[in-house]
Amino acid sequence: MKSSVFGALTLAAIVVTPATFYAQGALAQGAIGGAAEGAREGSRDAGPVGGAVGGVVGGAVGAATGLLGIDEGPRFREYVTREHRRSFRYDEPVRVGAVLPEEGVEFYDVPREYGVTHYRYTVVDDEPVLVDPRTRRIVQIIK
Repeated sequence: MKSSVFGALTLAAIVVTPATFYAQGALAQGAIGGAAEGAREGSRDAGPVGGAVGGVVGGAVGAATGLLGIDEGPRFREYVTREHRRSFRYDEPVRVGAVLPEEGVEFYDVPREYGVTHYRYTVVDDEPVLVDPRTRRIVQIIK
């Protein structure tokens, strides 16, 4: 068991460290946010090894997609609250990777000041989320 955890943590360090040094601005924040979200989800589903693997995968996805950073999330959440967007009821857990249905969900443009204009946002079960408009897949839950 210890060797599995050590191996997963070593893999995490090998993958995330170069990405962290290379990343700047929103890219770095996306990696950090993605790693945190991935570790949280992975450890919930598969314990310590799942947390380590989830952190690596989440960090890579976050870095690649340039999501809202840790500092931008609360500010964007306040923006969405001020906009009074209708919340869509979703019967599945609201999680990164979930694909929203084609009908009944309205997507909104993200203002340029947040730097993620290639995504849209919506509100699902009272949670603001960023969505890839081509696939309708949730890419970030805004905390």
